[in-house]
Amino acid sequence: MQDNPQSNYIELRINRDFGDLITVYFDFLKQNLKKFTNIFLSYNGIFLIGLLLVSYLLVSGFVGLLADGTDSFLDGDSGKTNYFILISIGAFLFFVIFIVVALLNYSLAAGYLINYEEKGGNSFDKREVWEFFKQRLGSIVIFVLLMILIFIGYMVMSLMVMIIPFLGIFANYVFQFFIMAWFGVSFFCMLRENKGVTEALGEGWNLVTKSFWRSVGVNFILGLLNWLLFLIVMMVPGIILGIYTYHMVENEANNFASVVPTVVYTLGTSIFLIMYIYVQSLSQFVNGMLYYALHEKTYNTHTRSKIEQIGNPDL
Repeated sequence: MQDNPQSNYIELRINRDFGDLITVYFDFLKQNLKKFTNIFLSYNGIFLIGLLLVSYLLVSGFVGLLADGTDSFLDGDSGKTNYFILISIGAFLFFVIFIVVALLNYSLAAGYLINYEEKGGNSFDKREVWEFFKQRLGSIVIFVLLMILIFIGYMVMSLMVMIIPFLGIFANYVFQFFIMAWFGVSFFCMLRENKGVTEALGEGWNLVTKSFWRSVGVNFILGLLNWLLFLIVMMVPGIILGIYTYHMVENEANNFASVVPTVVYTLGTSIFLIMYIYVQSLSQFVNGMLYYALHEKTYNTHTRSKIEQIGNPDL
């Protein structure tokens, strides 16, 4: 007899405190990490190939400069100019792919969590997550563009605040995690409640400011734990690349001219970028769970619906 996948369903629409949010996040990952990873790989295939190309261009440029000599990178040599062109093209393509991939995976994580909550478990098909994304693509693009503009304003303000000794650094980090919570909760609000972009940002602001320290704290702790997980996963390839680089530096620089360093560093850079994007996707689950907790705290809709069901045999 097989277990019912719905029997392990984690109810999201509960007003959870700081500690409970952290616990339920990891409980959710234990149940859903495999399926979400499958969805991540399925819909990111072409972009993962693009990241491999970007890695090759960047690595070819840097390795070419090292192989050509490090005395003067800007001496007008045509070979060095070609390497700088490779680096520039790679950097531009990386920026474009990163924006597109961030938009896609920010949405896939949100779509997954919303389907999970609506279906009462993870028995839905991955195509349902993709359809959810396509139906709301216009709003998602507008939201991301507006988010970029707001983030630029935040960066300007951050530079001004950083001037203040000690207090400025602390205030900057607090505001950074507040911005992350605001964007994440607003994004879920827009998708879950089918609101307009500005209306969702307003509702997200209302929810997050009412539970300011909970929102900041959850994003800080779970963001830190996600990045620790990222560092642990990257430890093995990082050590291998470190040993290989040490071996290369100890020998003549001409060793960089062979094809082996290009292949090794291309694979290493690709793994780093793919894992970075994957961890960014997981971080969106954090604010999805925060959204459900803050929404229930503010409106109490799930609790009221449960009370209404008491004594009603038809529900």
